[in-house]
Amino acid sequence: MASLMETLIEVLEKENLEYGNLLELSMKKTPAIVSDDIKALAEITDEEQIIVSRINHLDKQRNEAVNDIANVLNKDVTKLKIVDLIKMLAAKPQEQAKLASVFDDLRRNVHAVKRINEQNRELIENALELVQFNMQMIQAMNKAPETANYNKGAYNTGDVIGTVNKAFDAKQ
Repeated sequence: MASLMETLIEVLEKENLEYGNLLELSMKKTPAIVSDDIKALAEITDEEQIIVSRINHLDKQRNEAVNDIANVLNKDVTKLKIVDLIKMLAAKPQEQAKLASVFDDLRRNVHAVKRINEQNRELIENALELVQFNMQMIQAMNKAPETANYNKGAYNTGDVIGTVNKAFDAKQ
């Protein structure tokens, strides 16, 4: 059981380290979004993908460790949480403190990454809204208002003010 707890603590420490790296990248991403630095944003995203891949691998290891601990304790793995394991380690205060510490650090890093990513998402949405607004303004500028000209049949000809017929005239 002790070696299983050590394995779990080790995996959580590695996972915490990776989330710390992800947090740093997320914080670097914010100025890149604000300054529209697409190249830096692409590089950061590539690095994030590598870290997320490592986190997914560590997550699988953590689940395996928790499954092994649940089997040893004869507990339902779906109901066993790390908080429960911390409470169960009351007889071993050193391991309990270490597990609680790494779990709290991991939780803080995950929440910080989530907060920064939410902020970055809002910045990206605002940038997209601005681009969409600019596109609509450009399209509106290309469309001048129509005149109220009518032909002999009393139909609106819908001539557009300020446009020039750009068709090629071979007679000239």
